[in-house]
Amino acid sequence: MINDVGLVIFDCDGVLVDSERIAVRVNVAIAAQLGWPLTAAEVIDRFIGRSHASIAEIIAARLGDEAAATWTERFEAELRQAVDAELVAVDGVVEALSRITVPTCVASSGTHEKLRHTLGRTGLYPHFAGRIFSSTDVPRGKPAPDLFLHAAARIGVRPRACVVVEDSQYGVQAARAAGMRCLAYAGGLTAVDRLEGPGTTVFDDMRDLPALLDKIRTP
Repeated sequence: MINDVGLVIFDCDGVLVDSERIAVRVNVAIAAQLGWPLTAAEVIDRFIGRSHASIAEIIAARLGDEAAATWTERFEAELRQAVDAELVAVDGVVEALSRITVPTCVASSGTHEKLRHTLGRTGLYPHFAGRIFSSTDVPRGKPAPDLFLHAAARIGVRPRACVVVEDSQYGVQAARAAGMRCLAYAGGLTAVDRLEGPGTTVFDDMRDLPALLDKIRTP
């Protein structure tokens, strides 16, 4: 049936692991150090949900290639240190995963190294091992649909049978561009109005996710 869900594609940061708040804080600090003062809201709007490569392009356009390289180096080092000290799973996601019976995978703007680290720190890596996809696997990161289409193809599920769980405006845009339905988690940093749109259901408690998927599966 067209309404059946064949695959649930999870973003990672802000959906599985509560890393976005850490990343925003680190980016704000580095931005100030390198002469581009940004508020937390501006970092969320410009960076959250994008790949490392596209973020570096944005920084380079403002500050130059050398500053962008310095920013990336500092960000990776400082984020890893903060993640090791602070990172936890998104509230309610472990419970939700235990109740989801359809196939799942991860498709994230992070690198494979970062995904192994953050999912490993929160104990979620074994749940998705072998089904983890990165923006480094495709030519274009979010908001392009490439990553979600790549994940669906690798798992062997048609795009229209996929549901994406996202928390960023660029991730939601990528899901729509891929022709996939989207459950947009508003319990993080992105404002609800940046998530709303066609083919998208906005929710704010991860514990509600299994029931929302069941509703999608009902014709």
